[in-house]
Amino acid sequence: MKTDSAPTRVETLPLPAPSSIRFTISVADAADRDRVTRLRHEVYARELGQHAVNPAARLRDALDDYNVLLVARAGGTGGDIAGFISITPPGRGPFSIDKYFARSALPFAFDSKLYEVRILTVLKPHRGRELATLLMFAALRWVESHGGTRIVAIGRREIVDLYLRVGLRAVGLSAQSGAVTYDLLHARLDELPPHLAALSEVFDRLEEHTDWQLPFAFRKPAACFHGGAFFHAIGERFDHLDRSATIINADVLDAWFPPAPGVLDTLHENLPWLLRTSPPTACAGLIETIAKARGVTPENILPGAGSSDLIFRALRHWLTPASQVLILDPTYGEYAHVLERVIGCTVDRLALDRAQNYEVNLAALEAALADHYDLVVLVNPNSPTGRHIPRAALEALLRRAPQRTRIWIDETYIEYAAPSETVGAALRRDPSSPSLLTTSQSLEHFAAHSENIIVCKSMSKVYALSGARVAYLCAGAHQLESLRAITPPWIVGLPAQVAAVRALQDPAYYSARYAETAALRESLATALRAFHWDVLPGIANFLLCHLPPDGPDAATLVERCRAHGLFLRDASSMSPSLGAHTLRLAVKDAATNARMIGIIRHVLDLR
Repeated sequence: MKTDSAPTRVETLPLPAPSSIRFTISVADAADRDRVTRLRHEVYARELGQHAVNPAARLRDALDDYNVLLVARAGGTGGDIAGFISITPPGRGPFSIDKYFARSALPFAFDSKLYEVRILTVLKPHRGRELATLLMFAALRWVESHGGTRIVAIGRREIVDLYLRVGLRAVGLSAQSGAVTYDLLHARLDELPPHLAALSEVFDRLEEHTDWQLPFAFRKPAACFHGGAFFHAIGERFDHLDRSATIINADVLDAWFPPAPGVLDTLHENLPWLLRTSPPTACAGLIETIAKARGVTPENILPGAGSSDLIFRALRHWLTPASQVLILDPTYGEYAHVLERVIGCTVDRLALDRAQNYEVNLAALEAALADHYDLVVLVNPNSPTGRHIPRAALEALLRRAPQRTRIWIDETYIEYAAPSETVGAALRRDPSSPSLLTTSQSLEHFAAHSENIIVCKSMSKVYALSGARVAYLCAGAHQLESLRAITPPWIVGLPAQVAAVRALQDPAYYSARYAETAALRESLATALRAFHWDVLPGIANFLLCHLPPDGPDAATLVERCRAHGLFLRDASSMSPSLGAHTLRLAVKDAATNARMIGIIRHVLDLR
């Protein structure tokens, strides 16, 4: 056994041929491990001459006591083993490469994040196809899902291209073991995505034709990107909360105004007790308050810890990978994330036209509804566009929709759409009543009496309770019955329940804030248009802006503004249709809006 540091020479192998065989990937059991010792002897002793043939016809080593062994079977769970690969976890014992190399001589660190991948083996009938790629990918996913960040491997020189193709790099060291030459390879997992992306068609095919029985998903679920980058300035552990007075968090759509005085007074007076006390198990008082304010019954209300909780809980319960769903484009990114990346539905998009200010074409929507989707998602007012379909027009359309199609209406910003002067008149007529049913643009009352309409309402943005995480669904009781059974007890914390109840009891305060928001929004839009920006005429507490194509793109502007404590949202991640020169920003109070304009003017002067 010898080592050398000669440069690795690799002959590029052709891409593996597609296989029509369905493989099952699983963790080896005791019987599998026994069978693999015989297969290793057959391959590495008799075929390759790396080890001497032995009378027991078995090949194993000390690493087998703590290695993870993944096996691939051809033709299903009961099929014969077609290939296998082993993973050596850190901290359990030596790696196999320790037989060939001194760790001190290697150009990478050995720590709790380094895993070894070894004995990638495909049996003769299945060589030259995609099984080796599948096994390597399974090992990489094992390491990734268990918190590893780097891998090391020794690849047999004749097939080292299989390792290089997925992104491992030869480090210039090799070792001889019997008649076999191995090259040492290493990679950080964050270096691999571009290489794996180049094999996307291969992995799409493998995912479709593999019975994946490992305790994690075939692909790592991607997180949905939101705003909130401003917390980097405050500190993820809240070390600099004092900076909240100086940074401008316009990358999220929190209310610029504080919660109603009754909310703050109650929390201030009772906070120690509220923090140490368990809340009502089923949020009964909160549900009753919501139902009274909206003119529905408690059976029509299901609470949640923010709208994201309800989106994840309900959609995953109702839908499967076989479901067909329609969403708007552009729209709130959480929906595409959950539907496509978490559930795996087929998602169609109703494209909104910039030339029409991203208005929803109701004729096109009605035509799409005739396709009998399992679910249709409408964010109204829409985010990030701020455009709104009036209640009367939407109700009329929904009455004609197929009843087998669930229609989910996200009304996070709907209160900003109510004409403030009409709301004010209603309050003057009956200031003691929290119900504004005659003036609201919400479809809650309609949904409660329908077969297939579900309204999702967040109390974050319009009640200044983003930090409390309170939301609810309003729908026919039959739609909520099964969801209620999977709703955990104490789903909303006690301070949040109390804050939401007090907020709902002061509609006059919030109505005045919505009117102020409309005035602030128009003033801010006017100032932004002075930069020659195309500012969309929205109705919510934010503005979508298209920047001049000959100026800096949104990502550049966002980065420059962050250096001055202003956090904006690059909207390009919400939909490719928005392009690289689109950003969204929240409406703030007059003084903060003026600061935003000053910072933007300053960074634009840096061109």
